[in-house]
Amino acid sequence: MKLMRLTGLMRKEAYEIVRDPSSIAIAFVMPLVLLLIFGYGVSLDARRITVAEVVAHPTQVTASFLAEMERSSWFRPTLYLDEAAAQQAVMRGDADAILWLRSDFTRLSYSQGSAPIHLTVNGVDANQARLIENYVTGTWLLWQQQEATRKGARLVTPVIADTRVWFNPALRSRDYLIPGLIALIMTLIGALLTALVVAREWERGTMEGIMVTPVSRTEILLGKLIPYFVMGMGGMAMSTAMAVHLFDVPLRGSLAVLLAAGALFLLTALGMGLVISVLARSQFVAAMVAIITTFLPAFILSGFLFDIRSMPSIIQVLTHIVAARYFVAILQSSFLAGDIWPVILPNVLGLTVLCIFFLSIALLRFRKRLD
Repeated sequence: MKLMRLTGLMRKEAYEIVRDPSSIAIAFVMPLVLLLIFGYGVSLDARRITVAEVVAHPTQVTASFLAEMERSSWFRPTLYLDEAAAQQAVMRGDADAILWLRSDFTRLSYSQGSAPIHLTVNGVDANQARLIENYVTGTWLLWQQQEATRKGARLVTPVIADTRVWFNPALRSRDYLIPGLIALIMTLIGALLTALVVAREWERGTMEGIMVTPVSRTEILLGKLIPYFVMGMGGMAMSTAMAVHLFDVPLRGSLAVLLAAGALFLLTALGMGLVISVLARSQFVAAMVAIITTFLPAFILSGFLFDIRSMPSIIQVLTHIVAARYFVAILQSSFLAGDIWPVILPNVLGLTVLCIFFLSIALLRFRKRLD
């Protein structure tokens, strides 16, 4: 390998990047758009839940409980005359749940100190249904405590849960989603940059010109890899800055550790793109293969949205060949918990193995031949 030839190839690639804005769009515009869409448009939190309230016998006690529901930031209650009208609202999609206070609510509240409430939840979205149930239960217990305090009595419960939330005390799904989204973005950047640009050279016929030069295949691959690695790290830096400063996701770990892990993951993603480029010489085919073999597994099997431990055993085994799985764990640890080395080191080892594997496959499969 000669440094002069490698420098010439890198300079050629830099000119290609300047002349073709699609590479710049992949490295910087696509992360910006995806972060804005997911950061502002996607949320796993259930807020402003529409609750249809039905009161069989309105009293001061029922009004007090409904006022507590109104004050909560979780609910957007609407009063209905009877349960049939509330059921119709749920069927039309105008309400997510029905809260029914029966006619004996006030009497039981005074005689027994507590009164049952009837809650009907739309269970089409099972996750939201569980959240609604928990939110209503929490509001009901809070109201009971306030009523007991107002009466000068002590609310007696058999068990009191003293809950402490680690790593994400605000319970914001955005703090959980944004770090995982960075892994998806880096997967797309790495795979698409190298897969498309090499395929484009095959389509334009410029790869044949490189083949007849005395450059080695290692120099060709490095000449492709290094410029797009620099671009990818720029996209990584931009995504991290947006996560911290725009979306207020805390970065509790070391920035140096995060960037080092990001560099290792980017090399792995670029290696996957090089492997795709060796097999596919059409930009359309390369783009489809990159999305199917890199983005979709990263989206589904990385733990970004779906908990890996909840998957079937065979699927859990398959996740070990998905590079994004390791980077998502590192990102979530760095952003939310800090530099937890028992988490970071095994995942760095997994990324290192995959990085060496994909770069080796790309080097072995790449030939200076036209067939």
